[in-house]
Amino acid sequence: MKSAYELAMERLQKGAASVTLTAEQKAQLAEVDSSFNAKIAERKIFLSDQIKKAAAAGKFDEVESLEKQLAADVRRLEEDCENKKEKLRASFVK
Repeated sequence: MKSAYELAMERLQKGAASVTLTAEQKAQLAEVDSSFNAKIAERKIFLSDQIKKAAAAGKFDEVESLEKQLAADVRRLEEDCENKKEKLRASFVK
């Protein structure tokens, strides 16, 4: 007997076209991931340093603001990465 999850996955697979990526296409997607991971790491390092400086100076409002900025920047970069990968995947189908 199949679980509800297994049945749902089967229905999904029937409705979605399966795309097999070449090694070059996988490399292109990995390059996009790598590029955005580097941007995220750079942003985290920069803002973490700023947060530490603000905390040491006792500027807790600034710390909170910088933490929110860091979270927003990371979220934006992750979304940009996914959007770029989706556009790339769409170009593979053509």
